Amino acid sequence: MEAVVESTGKRRRSAAASSGSSVVLPGDDPTAAAILQAAVEVMARHGYHGTSVRDLAEAAGVSPGLIYHHFGSKHDLLVTILDRCMDRLVESTEEALFHAGDDPADRLRAIVGQHVLAHTRFRRESLLGNTELRSLSPQARRLIVAKRDTQQRMFDRVVRDGVVRGVFTTPHPKEASRMIVTACTAVATWFRETGPQTPEEIAAIYQRMALDTVGYREPHALS
Repeated sequence: MEAVVESTGKRRRSAAASSGSSVVLPGDDPTAAAILQAAVEVMARHGYHGTSVRDLAEAAGVSPGLIYHHFGSKHDLLVTILDRCMDRLVESTEEALFHAGDDPADRLRAIVGQHVLAHTRFRRESLLGNTELRSLSPQARRLIVAKRDTQQRMFDRVVRDGVVRGVFTTPHPKEASRMIVTACTAVATWFRETGPQTPEEIAAIYQRMALDTVGYREPHALS
């Protein structure tokens, strides 16, 4: 699974992924990068409304004026974080599908593994995405929700294709797909780096659970 998630293949990898962060891109100004990283840490700990620009400036080691210079407002900073997180998630899921082959079970394993890894390796960013959508302006919320919908549709298509081809037996493919995405996303709320399981181990468990959810039948069980 790890090879599927991390392989570069022929497509362009996410720039954020290659930088080791879901919000900082290689071409970012160093000051902007420091502000973004600090914002993820502080907002994940105290919440968007519990974080002031002064808090962000102190954590980033810059003046409050520099935050306004690079991002305009605290809201714009949050939008940048959530937008980049979703771009990275969607692109990495597309990458996983590109390398997964044609078998519906392999494709579901690939995207479930990728989704879980994203929500464990970038837990703080994921928590912000899960909890601070309400803090966005209506226009910004529509932007992020549209990208979430893109991610959900990839799961929907994989599950629906598996049902059409007789590989998955669930009578409720849409609901099964939503359940899988919701469960994988929720990993960010409880995962701890000091816990007993690695991200890869958790991803493997969720891959098996996802296949159970869609009623996957092993090929030998069909003969």
